[in-house]
This record gives sequence, C-alpha cells and structure tokens, in this order.
Amino acid sequence: MTTDAPEERPGLDGLGRALMSSGVLSSDWAPSYAAVPRSTVLPDLMWPFDMETGRSVAVCKADDPVRWQEFADSDVPVVTQWDDGKHAGTEPGHVPTSSASMPSVVFRMLRDLGLRPGHRVLEIGTATGWNAVLMAHRTGPGCVTTVEVDRAVATAAMATVERLGIPVHVVHGDGAQGYPGGAPYDRIIATCGLRSIPPVWLEQCRPGGVIVAPWGTDFSHGDAVARLVVAPDGKSAAGNFTGPVEFMKLRSQRLSPVVHKEFVPGSVAEGDESSTTVTEAEFVGDHFGPERFALSLRVPRCRQVVAARDGGARPVWFYGLGDRSWACCLFRDGQAARVWQSGPRRLWDEAEAAFRWWEGQGRPTTSRFGLTVTARGERVWLDDPAGSWAL
Repeated sequence: MTTDAPEERPGLDGLGRALMSSGVLSSDWAPSYAAVPRSTVLPDLMWPFDMETGRSVAVCKADDPVRWQEFADSDVPVVTQWDDGKHAGTEPGHVPTSSASMPSVVFRMLRDLGLRPGHRVLEIGTATGWNAVLMAHRTGPGCVTTVEVDRAVATAAMATVERLGIPVHVVHGDGAQGYPGGAPYDRIIATCGLRSIPPVWLEQCRPGGVIVAPWGTDFSHGDAVARLVVAPDGKSAAGNFTGPVEFMKLRSQRLSPVVHKEFVPGSVAEGDESSTTVTEAEFVGDHFGPERFALSLRVPRCRQVVAARDGGARPVWFYGLGDRSWACCLFRDGQAARVWQSGPRRLWDEAEAAFRWWEGQGRPTTSRFGLTVTARGERVWLDDPAGSWAL
C-alpha cells in the first residue's frame, strides 16, 4: 500500500493550507490528502473548470505539464468524461458525465461522513477513484467498496487502485442497488446527485450508521448534502442537510432535457400577463443561495431555468413536469418584473408564494432543512423532524 507523502509542491501545499484554514480539511484527513494527491488519479487529458473564463477547458499533460499540474492542485472540478463516453477529441463535449469533484467538496463530504479507521464503507460513483483511495488510506485495507455504473470508468479506476497499491474493491454495477456482498456497512457515501435515496441503502447500512449523499428535486441541478443517521431499527434514516452542492446525477435518476418549444410554441404574450414586486436580486440570489433550495422544495414537479442576463434583462422560466404549464418572469433593470404564465398550474404564483414562505420563516439556510427516508418514501422538514411541514 503506497502511503508515502509526495515531494513538497507549492500548489498542493497551498491548496492544503487553504482547505485547512477554511475548516474543510481537518487534521485527521491531512495525512490522506498528502499521501494521495488528486493528481495521482487524473487522466493525462482532462477538462478542468477555468474560473477566469467560466468554462471547462482541455488540458493535456503531455502538451503542458505545468498547467496540467496547476489545475490538478486547484480547488476546481475536473471533467474526465463527456456524453457517457461517446465523446471524442480534445474539445469539451455536450454533457459532462464523470468528473473529479472540487477538493473542498470532497473533504467537506468526508468530514460529514465521520469516517474512522476500520469502518466498512460503500461508495456510490467511483469516477477517478480519488474519493475511494482517500477513504481506504484512512480506514485501512479491505474496508472500502466502490460501485461505478460506467464500465469504462470502472475499468480505469480498477487500474488506478492497482497502480497505487491501495486495496479498494471496485465494482462495475448499478449503485442504486448498493452492493449487498459487503453489507452491513458503517458508512455509505454517494458522489452523484440523487432525486431519492434508494431504500436498499438503509438495508445495507447498519443501525447507527451514516449515509451522506447529495439530494435534490426536479427543480434544478442544485443539490444539498444530506447527512442521515440510520435509526436503531434500521427502517429509517434522518438528518439535516449540511450545505449546497451540484453533482452529476445518478444515471437511473437523470431527467430528460426540457424542450422549450413543447411548452411555449409561440410568444410569451399568449400567456396571462401580470407583474411582481419581487426583485431579481431577491429571487435569483446566488447560484447556491438558500432561496433556490427552498423554492425547489415548495414547487414540486417543476423545472426552473435561470437564463443569463442580456441587455439589462434576465428571464427566469418555469416548466411543469407532467403537464404543459409554464411561466416566465422577466426581470429588467429599473422596472417592475413582468410575468407571463399559462396552463393548469400557475407556476409563477407557486414560485412567488414559495419565496414569500421562505422569507416568512426567517430566510432559513440550507442547514435548517432536513430529510427523513423510509421504505415508503421521503419527507423534508424544517428545523424539526417531527414538524408538520413536509415536501
């Protein structure tokens, strides 16, 4: 098992100090961070997110090793596969389908997991294998099983763990089914976004065990990390969300893209027009703002698309899933926002009511919400698992 720390590198050390100062990388995870840098698992051709340009860029280790290393040691996500492997060439593809997450996100979720030496762990979504080998370095030999649905990605991860000499059991399979062969597990962690927690995970995690998974609704790509503790009878798990994230979704829970013209074949003027006093700054907020998460919980079976600002204006669209209801709120600098909506659901009315509810509750952050999972379904709550409000 290879555990020797790499030679000192400014980028790796600088990132480590930044992660520790922010409280994301705790002292007990620092040895694993040093022993298994992210660069040891990344492919020669990768597509890191360039913060300066706001897009993924192709970087080849053979062509520019210095730039490749800089991105490997940066707190940015790195796409490693496009379009389920159908993509070819160096330019980015259409849809990212496998990646190495931001180190800050990786260690925040590992911190939530509460992993200790000797714990048996099931990971859903192997990808590059970095998360799995970090956990194996901490738990010790024979403790980590990781499941990857994509055969090519799983095969590459198997080669990586063999090259590193770190004993990780890599399984090619559907993570939605877990892996009963290694159960019961002390910890289960998903590195893909979920629309619902598979009940079989409760069966495979011991009572008192912890499940950490990004969870979200149909509303947007935004998720929040749920930290769930399995009940003593093993029939439920509950816990708060710890913070916002955005992950590629479990493949069996992906949503089909919305086709705008199927909802709005003509002009928005064909919808019912009104206005709102809600401002763009209030409603749109930050990309990971708590208001977006609250709306996602209060406006079910709906997809929101926040368009880019153009000429001082920003349209926000809502599409009903299950019918052809739609709404558009056009925010424009210096003017009251105009609203159009059509269909059996008044989607803007629902969204504005959800926003006002969030304001009325004291603008709760993501961490005030929680999730309870049973074999019968899921329940989202605010502040109190026994409270009356549920998704």
